[in-house]
Amino acid sequence: MPSGRASDGALGGTLHRWTSDPRRLSGWHHQPVADDITLSWSAWDDLTAAQAYDVLRLRVDVFVVEQRCAYPELDGRDLEPGSRHLLASRAGHVVGYLRLLEDGALEGTPARPRIGRVCVARSARNVGLASRLMRAAVEAAGPREQVLDAQAHLEGWYARFGFAAASDVYAEDGIPHVTMVRPAPGGPAAVPAPRHGVRR
Repeated sequence: MPSGRASDGALGGTLHRWTSDPRRLSGWHHQPVADDITLSWSAWDDLTAAQAYDVLRLRVDVFVVEQRCAYPELDGRDLEPGSRHLLASRAGHVVGYLRLLEDGALEGTPARPRIGRVCVARSARNVGLASRLMRAAVEAAGPREQVLDAQAHLEGWYARFGFAAASDVYAEDGIPHVTMVRPAPGGPAAVPAPRHGVRR
């Protein structure tokens, strides 16, 4: 099961369309993933101190320690008004996570949701949690073009969720990555230029 970055790594559920108000997602809060794991969406400001600590610890454990990659994990995007955070919790602790950001329009690229920081704790791997989190994010983002930056060895895994490579492989923090896009229904995917050295 993947564990890297999406710019990140691996996770997935089922959700309602993208909304800027996390309370509108209340019908999906605490939906069971497994007997002992629940998924919930939140804005960063609505996380408890313990949840925020667990999220940051998990991201550092996976992306910095486990992958032996020193980089600035705290990039400021968690606090953006449109950001949404999907937590997989077991016994009160976060064991899986991803975030959903809203990228503004750039030249040749529409405004679109960006999936990132996909990770699962070692203790919760190999039970399909990553796939459930990814499915949840794709559904929450709605019928729009979606983007993520995947570690290159996970390209085939992200393809299961409708994403296709939209860049050449490039190095980010010494790890091969590829930008992947999930096109909007009925529309062609825009091809973005990779952002070298900038983790999304």
